[in-house]
Amino acid sequence: MLSRLSLRARLLLGVVLISLLGLLAADVATYKSLESFLIDRTDTSLDQAHHQLEGPRGGSDLGAGEPNRNFVEVRTLSGRIVIYRPIVAFGDTSAPPPPVLPQHIALGSPTRNEPDRVSYLTVPARSGGGRYRVRASIDPGSNAILIVATPLNDVLSTLHRLLVIELIATAAVLAALAVLALWVVRLGLRPLHEIELTAEAITAGDLSSRVDHPDPQTEVGRVGSALNTMLDRIEESDRRLRRFVADASHELRTPLAAVRAYSELFGRGASTRPEDLERSMSGITRESERMSLLVDDLLLLARLDEGRALERKPVDLALVAAEAVDAARVVDPDRPVEVSVEHTEVTGDATRLRQAIDNLLANARAHTPAGTSVSVDLSHADGKAELTVADHGPGLTQDQAGRVFERFYRADDSRTRASGGAGLGLSIVAAVVEAHGGTAEARPTPGGGATFVITLPLSAG
Repeated sequence: MLSRLSLRARLLLGVVLISLLGLLAADVATYKSLESFLIDRTDTSLDQAHHQLEGPRGGSDLGAGEPNRNFVEVRTLSGRIVIYRPIVAFGDTSAPPPPVLPQHIALGSPTRNEPDRVSYLTVPARSGGGRYRVRASIDPGSNAILIVATPLNDVLSTLHRLLVIELIATAAVLAALAVLALWVVRLGLRPLHEIELTAEAITAGDLSSRVDHPDPQTEVGRVGSALNTMLDRIEESDRRLRRFVADASHELRTPLAAVRAYSELFGRGASTRPEDLERSMSGITRESERMSLLVDDLLLLARLDEGRALERKPVDLALVAAEAVDAARVVDPDRPVEVSVEHTEVTGDATRLRQAIDNLLANARAHTPAGTSVSVDLSHADGKAELTVADHGPGLTQDQAGRVFERFYRADDSRTRASGGAGLGLSIVAAVVEAHGGTAEARPTPGGGATFVITLPLSAG
């Protein structure tokens, strides 16, 4: 039942219930305290009336000094009534009905403060619903039981008025607390309402919506701050995804347009001209291979983004680096490549690690003048392997170094897509390294150029 209520309703209900319990406890304690005080005062007045009735002759004359507002009865120890005096009426007021006394009254034991055997009890009136407070004791002068009773009308009236006042005060306090609690709860949950509105706006497609001025000192405020942070990341991811899709579409559109152009050339009669036929077929083959490479790179990145497990085997990273350098020397024999490697073993996928190193060397070839030297260094320390590929080309600015691993990003915008590639090589490097639990970074080379550093954890044991 409570789970169907809103948080505001549950908080308000909890405050009201706790307040109600506290007020009821205070009302009961006040009522009982006043009731005990009034009964004690009535008992004291009965004690005084008893002593007046006993008189100086030990109760032999009940007429002297007898209070007219008290009921008096004297009975023997066996229960036989000897004297019966009802309450005397005043003026036009009729005498109240007498009390209903029990046949046998158990008397208490004598104490130091009360040497007589005395009992106090409350009994109902014979009619009318009234009540009496009764004092019964053995008259020491006659060995008879002296009973003095007084109506509790004033006591009951006072307690009734107190009960009415408590009910009214409790209702008023509860109403005031409910209004105050509702205001406080609304004020405290206002950020949640803003979060709700922000979520609705985001659902409608507005990813720029944020919770305004969340207070980090409150729990709800911290939730708002966390939501804003999450939305920033979602918006950034959405922006990167849109840019990635747009760039991928643009990259694929160029070779597709070339394939279509060669196909149209074939349709316009190239099949009857050997030189145009060869040009069409070679162009279609070249652009198809280019599209295949781009699609393969995109699929690899997608698999790495999904967190698909790579092969996890011991890999001699020095051997992988040496093979990549040999291949680079074959591709570009005029470019000097210096190598300095230590035997370093990591756990991972040798094929993907080789691809990452190949991409770093290909990046150096693509972005440095012909003949520019490249150095490859591999070392290990503190449980980590560090592979460095440094060139002495134009280098990178600070902004370029921070974005160079983004997908489809080109530090040199003047390069054509044919000469500069699709801009996925370094993105694949970062994704492969991250999948192996490592990091990739770019920084300037001392003396000019760019240095790319891969850090990987060493194999355990």
